[in-house]
Amino acid sequence: MSITVDVSILSGRKTSVKADLDSTAQALKRSAQTALGVGNSQLLDSSGSVLHEQSTLKKFKLQTGDSLTLYIHKVQLCGTKSIFLEVRSDFVAALGDGSVKIWGGLWHDATSAAHDQLRNVLQVQASEQAFAIILADGSVATRGDKDCGGDSSAVQDELKDVQHIQATFGAFAAILGDGSVVTWGDAEDGGDSNAVQNQLKNVQRIQATDHAFASILGDGSVVTWGDESHGGNSSAVQDKLKKVQQIQASSFAFAAILDDGSVVTWGEATHGGNSSAVQDQLKNVRQIQRTFAAFAAILSDGSVVTWGSEDHGGDSSAVQDELRNM
Repeated sequence: MSITVDVSILSGRKTSVKADLDSTAQALKRSAQTALGVGNSQLLDSSGSVLHEQSTLKKFKLQTGDSLTLYIHKVQLCGTKSIFLEVRSDFVAALGDGSVKIWGGLWHDATSAAHDQLRNVLQVQASEQAFAIILADGSVATRGDKDCGGDSSAVQDELKDVQHIQATFGAFAAILGDGSVVTWGDAEDGGDSNAVQNQLKNVQRIQATDHAFASILGDGSVVTWGDESHGGNSSAVQDKLKKVQQIQASSFAFAAILDDGSVVTWGEATHGGNSSAVQDQLKNVRQIQRTFAAFAAILSDGSVVTWGSEDHGGDSSAVQDELRNM
């Protein structure tokens, strides 16, 4: 069964979009974006609630004549991940109209015509020397060093209905609408997921260290790949990675919050991959933040637990008494 709804933006412009009730909110949003000529945005119902993009329209009980709002994100800014001054870097800004602006040294010689081809941009993600850009039709455009994922031609036919992209220093991983994953770039940095491809189903989110990926599946389990020493091998803690709610990443390690508020870590120990010294304190964790080589967990009582490199914030003992009601 099909319905026709009105989708408007805050300027007052609107369009009517016909969609099947079994199609997703993502598909409806993209149709509206194309008709209105806008990019990076979210679809809201009449109460202002965001329509979850993977859910079908039937779930929202939409009817013909209903009005929705396409909320445009004004600017999305992303920069390449180079940490060396001698390596050229760029910024890319995805504007509210779906166009992009690029500046810096990496694409200094690129023509403006090449940039003008990038329209209806939804998301920009960066590796060390390349960008991957999701367009409104669900396809992906890449630019930059091919050794860092700047050339996706080998998987271009697979990059359809792309929902989200994550990046390591040298590779990209894209989640498709069916929950599968497509990767490209440096194999050692996670650009080759063949070893775990059969496990990458119903993927909800992907997190990345500098050289490895970790994905959360619909059942709360985790699949990892990439550089083993940087979190690409979670076999030592795999039996603990159940009902995972979210994952945070330092440069070389991962920290996962489970549904019971406990935490599981893996990867380079000096970068927070070993939380054994504070494991008894990691209970009822609400949120984890990270630096280059350390983690800080906020507990439900507002206190904070830290671990990892002392030089990067892993030791909060000097201010522990002040870390209350966070």
